[in-house]
Amino acid sequence: MWFRCTGCGEILYRKTLESSFFICTRCGYHFRITPEQYIRILLDNGGLDGLDTDLAPANPLGFPDYDKKLKEAQEKQGRKDAFIYGRGAIAGCPVVFGVMDFNFIGGSMGSVVGEKIARAIRLARAERRPLILVSTSGGARMQEGLFSLLQMAKTSAELGLLRRARVPYISIPVDPCTGGVSASFAMLGDVIISEPGALIGFAGRRVIEGTIGEKLPEGFQTAEFLLRHGLLDMVVPRRDLRDTLARLLSILRPQPAANSKQ
Repeated sequence: MWFRCTGCGEILYRKTLESSFFICTRCGYHFRITPEQYIRILLDNGGLDGLDTDLAPANPLGFPDYDKKLKEAQEKQGRKDAFIYGRGAIAGCPVVFGVMDFNFIGGSMGSVVGEKIARAIRLARAERRPLILVSTSGGARMQEGLFSLLQMAKTSAELGLLRRARVPYISIPVDPCTGGVSASFAMLGDVIISEPGALIGFAGRRVIEGTIGEKLPEGFQTAEFLLRHGLLDMVVPRRDLRDTLARLLSILRPQPAANSKQ
């Protein structure tokens, strides 16, 4: 019923948080939210026609306790893996929409997550619907080794074909978005938007400082820092995100292919 704000320590009533898009009414801190909450906030009528919902990961390397960890995450989160996608609409514009679940093994990208992202991209290309992906992840899933790392190249290659087809891709990396996800599809959008204060980067702060032997600037890897250095196009409060997407889609919406019967 009550939440303590990570940003300022304010005690907040759940219904107050829900009505303010899970943003602290005192300091503006953006709480992490679930895929279902992003769907309700961003899509028309809060509706997503989900696809490939039964696609489930295996344990190709026989990694110890991975099967148990997968089962626990699946039972707790009520989904097969850390990514859901399907057809939806924003302000009447048909889109392919996908969103990651950080609470499912840290939103890590294994073979199934990568495959579903690739399928989302192919669907957007085939139906000429703008692609919108909300990414939050700790990176590649170490339990799947190279099967996981391969997804970085696969999703990036699919996005190359999407761009060649001139179908727009709006990427929304949110807190946190790191590792192999930030090093691949999350930062390859035609337009890249994030929320205030989001952590976005590849390696962690301590790893980088230990490697280069220097202290990093204040606010390094925050959305605002990336915006100032040209790695993001916009930092948009969650309450304004749907309207921002609607305006972008009114500009970027692709025309039907020349050989289309539509």
